[in-house]
Amino acid sequence: MAVAKTNDVPQRSSRSLGAIVRANVFTLFNLVIGVLWALVMIFGEWQDGLFGLVIVANALIGIVQELRAKHTLDKLAVINEAPVRVRRDGREQEIEPRKVVLGDLILLGPGDRLLVDGDVVESESLEIDESLLTGEADPVHKHVGDQVLSGSFVVAGSGAFVATKVGTDAYAVRLAEEASKFHLAHSELRDGVANFIKYITWLVIPIGALLIYSQLRHSSDFGAAITGAVAGIVTMIPEGLVLMTSIAFAVGVVRLGQRKCLVQELPAIEGLARVDVLCLDKTGTLTAGGMDLDEVIPLDGTQPVDDALAALANVDPRPNATAQAIQAVHPAMPAGWSAVSTTPFSSARKYSGADFGPHGNWVLGAPDVLLDPGTPAYDKAATIAATGTRVLVLGRENGSIAPAALVTLRQRIRPDAHETLRYFAKQGVTVKVISGDNPEAVSAIATGLEIPDGDKAIDARTLPEDDLDKLGELLDANTVFGRVTPQQKRQFVSALQARGHTVAMTGDGVNDVLALKDADLGIAMGAGSPATKAVAQVVLLDNRFATLPHVVGEGRRVLANIERVSNLFLTKTFYAIVLSLLTGVIGLIFPFAPRHSTLVNALTIGIPAFFLALAPTLERSKPGFVPRVLRFAVPAGVICAAAVFLSFYASGAQIEDRSSAVITLFLTTWWVLVLIARPLTWWRVGLVAAMAALFMVALAIPWVRQFFALQPDDIGNDLTAVGISVVAAICISAAVKVTGTLRT
Repeated sequence: MAVAKTNDVPQRSSRSLGAIVRANVFTLFNLVIGVLWALVMIFGEWQDGLFGLVIVANALIGIVQELRAKHTLDKLAVINEAPVRVRRDGREQEIEPRKVVLGDLILLGPGDRLLVDGDVVESESLEIDESLLTGEADPVHKHVGDQVLSGSFVVAGSGAFVATKVGTDAYAVRLAEEASKFHLAHSELRDGVANFIKYITWLVIPIGALLIYSQLRHSSDFGAAITGAVAGIVTMIPEGLVLMTSIAFAVGVVRLGQRKCLVQELPAIEGLARVDVLCLDKTGTLTAGGMDLDEVIPLDGTQPVDDALAALANVDPRPNATAQAIQAVHPAMPAGWSAVSTTPFSSARKYSGADFGPHGNWVLGAPDVLLDPGTPAYDKAATIAATGTRVLVLGRENGSIAPAALVTLRQRIRPDAHETLRYFAKQGVTVKVISGDNPEAVSAIATGLEIPDGDKAIDARTLPEDDLDKLGELLDANTVFGRVTPQQKRQFVSALQARGHTVAMTGDGVNDVLALKDADLGIAMGAGSPATKAVAQVVLLDNRFATLPHVVGEGRRVLANIERVSNLFLTKTFYAIVLSLLTGVIGLIFPFAPRHSTLVNALTIGIPAFFLALAPTLERSKPGFVPRVLRFAVPAGVICAAAVFLSFYASGAQIEDRSSAVITLFLTTWWVLVLIARPLTWWRVGLVAAMAALFMVALAIPWVRQFFALQPDDIGNDLTAVGISVVAAICISAAVKVTGTLRT
């Protein structure tokens, strides 16, 4: 056994140290900037090569932040791993998933996820859901000798199997090898940034070539021509945009990790911000885990109610929450009772049962499933359920169900549920309460929690099965749904998505797995079934429903702030493109040197972007990230370029005096920063004021002024630059207001 192959599979949540280093060092931007830096070092002055430090800074910051995120993810992933029950040396024990070896006897119960392949050797009404592998929704009954595959999960019954394939040989690992590694799922934000980079790269090549040609043609100083061309090309590259996006995602992971929230896929952070419909599974989400047996109400005094109830609660070796509540009062199987056959509870059946031979065939389950409407027992159960109490019927089966007693259970409402639901209402997130329980009981809980329209409950058995449009209309119009089957939960998600909603689904039970997988964002409780936690993108490890507002808030922070910094970086890109085209076509020397762009970019983009990318915000994310950024950056960039070019031209367009152009560049881009930083809270005012003060310091201190080749000693040119900048600032404000991107 010691030398057998172990269940060693790639960690889902993070990539290796080597992959992180390669991703942050070996980038197209670093290559381009490195080549340009080498040209400046060879043909120009070292002060103009300061932009080369961007490579080092970007790589170090990116590596450190992603390593922090990796450490958080890996640590939380280990906490999230459900132990595997095995029988070794004749005794049961729980081991880590990676310690499973070939030949292990693995024990199964409801909700368990199969991590390896094997052959069934024990089966007590074992039912396996293989829908995640095959797409077939119906559970498969497994008998001794049948094969079971990794990636499936137990929905009912219990059993055991011998591991025959582990690690990378297991079916699910082979089937989804790429999905098992670190990856970035679909993300409008990441795709938008990637598209920006792609198109800008294609623009840089011809415009850069034109700029190099024009600078060499119209300058007798080869070194000055090269540095002028490099200044234009470097400024066109939004080198910090990818870095800031990565940092925002990584910091989001760390912040959520500190709240015991495991983000299993990084783009899930983006999904958090876009959610507008939150589907809540009542059990385990609005109500705390576990229940208490409240009352047993006899309906037939001739039946052995207590013995039958105790027998049903103790017949299953892996009791569910209902059986555990009954076991707390009836901890042992009654004398003389033993099961000939059993029907384990499943969410689809909504009852469990067992044949106890001479004592008869007994069932325990939902009254509206087991009883006929209109009967006294049915009506009494409905009356009790309407108060919010969970009601089950205990009955004896002999062709039909003879009700023997009603069993009531107390559910524990989460103390933080009320405040959390109020938060979502304020944020414009619509809540849908979905449960397998009686609709009246669910409605009573929803009403008590003041969920809008919580008093209107729909029995899901009355909903259309094949008309997705009609189902979507009913879902939009109503809030509470009871008697929902696992397959219907999945249909609910599809119907809401078809109506343009971004859907989050919470759950903790095995019946939630399919819906969690299909939702835009699946959120599982840490105490939930292993299968549920395996498919969810977000796991609340401490089971705190109150963590959800922080989760949504973190997503909104990431998206809103990345949009801000994208506006900054792409404004710079567009003014550089326009300036390069103007100087290339007209034949002027480029208006500023690399050291000038290093100074201005640091004060109006680099430093502010770092703070803005990590700032708190309550802005709700809206689709259309790419066009919205372009509507801001293109006019702002064009106006900045026109102002700088005009200022440079007015001062004589001489290489010896670029100071007026630099002043105009700073003032116009600083105003762009002011617009992007809105709303101007105290710290944002302090940030933009500090950047202005630092630029004034650079102009005032002689050695700094000399280092950056600034000569602001021509009052006429300087005042002209300021005047042009004021006009440009007014034009930028008007342009972004017209395009609808001006922040208030």
